[in-house]
Amino acid sequence: MASWTDRYWYSAEGLRLHYRDYEGPRDKPPILCIPGLTRNARDFEPVADRYAGQWRVICVDLRGRGLSEPDPDPDRYSPHYYVADILKLLDQEGIADAVFFGTSLGGICTMFLASTDADRIAGAMLNDIGPEIDPAGIERIGTYVGKDVRFESWEDAASALADRNRDKFPKWTSADWDKFARRICHETGDGIRLNYDMAIAQNFRAVAEGPPGQSWHLFEALAGRPVTILRGELSDLLSAETAERMVEVLHGDAELVVVPDVGHTPNLEEPVVQAAMDRLLERVSAREDVL
Repeated sequence: MASWTDRYWYSAEGLRLHYRDYEGPRDKPPILCIPGLTRNARDFEPVADRYAGQWRVICVDLRGRGLSEPDPDPDRYSPHYYVADILKLLDQEGIADAVFFGTSLGGICTMFLASTDADRIAGAMLNDIGPEIDPAGIERIGTYVGKDVRFESWEDAASALADRNRDKFPKWTSADWDKFARRICHETGDGIRLNYDMAIAQNFRAVAEGPPGQSWHLFEALAGRPVTILRGELSDLLSAETAERMVEVLHGDAELVVVPDVGHTPNLEEPVVQAAMDRLLERVSAREDVL
């Protein structure tokens, strides 16, 4: 596993926020990874393992997740605040632009950021998310988000998460489920628990059913730069129709990659995904050379 340094920055409201910093060249844009709703920086270990050293890789914990402080005001668990946090991090580090890898909510944040600061985006990968969200996926997520379950052991956690998600990842092994559990959970003095502030659920539907579902203009702001769209073949959040329309809207700037036998979301270890990430970074490098 690639080594990293734990670093921190502060939100405008004074929250101490965490990111993993994997070293790489400073003469090209870093890869900046933004996780999904209930997830954290650990989700992007496959990205760091593949690219750290060749690229600087920055993996953030959004406020209320992982090692980042929770927000006492749940209304601030929304893309506008997350994007403001990301822009503060870029400014703190003196980063002019980055290649954004956004999983689910992270992809929504990437689209929001593009609509106001497109020049900060050298390229983007949107992992199983688009400007329209399938209501079926929202309903499914709503059944578990914000429920503070506790597991007695890592084996118990992996088993419970497998029972809940097996239809989305039918070919995962017990080792895959163990890895998944260790990324999404953490050990506490009160058992193994999910690694996020349960209060994010209070604002979940307002965010999920809000502007992104009607905001193709946010996605269109990515035009003119390399974009990769990942869609899990079994996804209930990003429909095939929406994914195909996304490619059409960007007029050749986007590549759609459908990941077989996977739901929401691909874990970035699949061979087709890793090949797609390679192609995206090659396109970014070619564009940087021209610029």
